[in-house]
Amino acid sequence: MYTYDSVDKTIVKERVAQFRDQVQRHLDGELTAADLQPLRLRNGLYMQIHAHMLRVSIPYGLINAEQMRKLAHIARKYDKGYGHFTTRQNIQYNWPELIDVPDILDELADVEMHAIQTSGNCIRNISSDQYAGVATDEIIDPRPYCEIIRQWSTLHPEFYWLPRKFKIAVTGATEDRAAVQFHDIGLEVVHNESAEIGFRVYVGGGLGRTPVIGKVIKEFLPRDDILSYCEAILRVYNLHGRRDNKYKARIKILVNAMGIESFRDEVESEWAHIKEGELKLHDVDFETMSAFFPSPAYEELSDGDERVNKWRQLDSRFKNWFDNNTVQHKQPGYRIVNISLKEHGVAPGDITDEQMDAVADIADKYSFGEIRSTHEQNLVLADVREQDLLDVWKALDTQRLATANIGSVNDMICCPGLDFCSLANASSISIAKQINDKFTDFNELYDIGEVKLKMSGCMNACGHHHVGHIGILGVDKKGVEWYQLTVGGDASNKAELGTRLGPAIAKEKVGDAVSDILHVYRDQREGEERLLDTFRRIGVEPFKERVYAEIN
Repeated sequence: MYTYDSVDKTIVKERVAQFRDQVQRHLDGELTAADLQPLRLRNGLYMQIHAHMLRVSIPYGLINAEQMRKLAHIARKYDKGYGHFTTRQNIQYNWPELIDVPDILDELADVEMHAIQTSGNCIRNISSDQYAGVATDEIIDPRPYCEIIRQWSTLHPEFYWLPRKFKIAVTGATEDRAAVQFHDIGLEVVHNESAEIGFRVYVGGGLGRTPVIGKVIKEFLPRDDILSYCEAILRVYNLHGRRDNKYKARIKILVNAMGIESFRDEVESEWAHIKEGELKLHDVDFETMSAFFPSPAYEELSDGDERVNKWRQLDSRFKNWFDNNTVQHKQPGYRIVNISLKEHGVAPGDITDEQMDAVADIADKYSFGEIRSTHEQNLVLADVREQDLLDVWKALDTQRLATANIGSVNDMICCPGLDFCSLANASSISIAKQINDKFTDFNELYDIGEVKLKMSGCMNACGHHHVGHIGILGVDKKGVEWYQLTVGGDASNKAELGTRLGPAIAKEKVGDAVSDILHVYRDQREGEERLLDTFRRIGVEPFKERVYAEIN
C-alpha cells in the first residue's frame, strides 16, 4: 500500500494542529458553531442526533493490520467500543466528544490515516474494487490510479469549495464492483484498438434525491490524461454548478440541464488548454506508484487442499462459509475471504474493538497483514492460502465474524438511519433486524441465492436503495415511519435504477413485503435465474400484486 513520505506526514500533522486550534477557539467562545461547521466538516466531523460523528478516510478501502489496531484502540478509548463501516469504504465513529477529536486525528496520523475531505463540498474518498490486485477478471490493478487521483485531489485549492460533494470511483476489472456509473466521475478500464490501456469516463452519475445513471463523456481516455481530464470536468462543474440550491447542486443536475453533448464540448475546450501541461502523466509516474502495490510473496501452490475438502464434507457450517464467503483468487492455491459484518442482531457494518483487533491478528497471520473494506459494509482478507482456510474460519467464528451470508438477502446494505443520523426520516437498523428475523434458515437463504438488498433512511440514499435488487427507502408521513420499496436496481455493469413497487407500506409490514417479493421470485424463476434476472423477464406487476394483496 502507499506509504507516506515526509511531506505527507507534515501535511497531516499540521492539519491536526490547525483543527485542534479551531476546536479550542470554539470551546473558548471565539468561534460560533456556525463558524466551526465548515471547518469540522472538512475534517470529517458531523453533528448527528445524539452526538458528533467522525468519518475516517480509508482510501480505496485498503487498511493494514497496524491501522486496524489503531481503529480498534480509538473505538475503545474515545467511543463506545465499536465502529461502523460505510458504503464508501470508510469507517465512522458515532460517539466521539468534540474535545477529543483532535487527539483522535493525532493518533490516526501516527498510522498514516486521517479524516480529511470525508465530508464537505469537496472531492471525497476515492473508491474502488475490494478485490483489486487479486480478482480473476482484472485487467489492471486500479489502486495505483486511485492513489494518483487521491494525491491530486487532496487539499486541491481550486476544488476545495465546490457547489456540492464530489465522488470518484475507479474499476480495473471486467466486472464492475465499484459502481462507477453512479459516481460524479467513474473511470472504467478499457483497451483501444492498439491494445493500449485507458479509461471509459462516466460523468454525472449519482443517487440521492435525483438518482441518475452516469453518461459516457469519453469512450477512451489514455491513462496519461486522467488527471487533466478530471480537472477539466471539475472546472466546468465549478464554474456552472448551481450554488443557490443544494438540491440542484450536484454535477448530475448540471449534466442533465446542459445535455451531455454540450457538457462534453465545454470539457473538451477546457481540456485543450491543460492536457499537455504539468498534469500529463508518464510511464515513470505509473511505475513509481505501482511499486507501492507489489504482489505479495505468494508461494507456488496448486488449487485445492485435502484438509479443506475433507472438512467441507464433515462440517456443513464450514462448507457454507467456504461456498458463500470465499472467492476464487488469481493466484493458484489462494482464495479471497469475505468477512461478513452482518451477524443477526448486529447493525450492518458495525464491528467491535475486540473484533477489529482479532481481524488485524488474523490478517497478520494469514493474509500478509492487509485488510480491505467493501462497498457492501464488509471486510476482505485478499490473500489467504487455501490450506489456511479452516484455521481462518475457526478464528473468525470465535469472534462471530464467520456468518456465511455474503451475497444473500441478509447481507444487506443499511445506513444508520434515524437511530443516529440527523437527516434521516425513518429507522433502517430496526428494519434490518425485522428482515433478518424473517430469514433465519440458511438453507432458505442459499436457495434464494444472490439478492442485493439496500436500505436508506432518507432520500440522501447513503444505503444506495435505488440500485438494490430490492431497495427500501424510509419516509416520514406526519411523524410516522413508512417505507417505499423498489425492485430491479443494479449497480454493476448493467446499471439500472429500481422500479417503484407502489405506495409506501407500514413499518411493521416491511419484512413481510420482502418475503412476498422473494416468494414471487421463487415461484417464477427459471433455471439458475437470480432475482434480478427474473424481474427483468417478468416485470414488476407480479411482485406488486403479491405484496399489496397481502397488505390489503
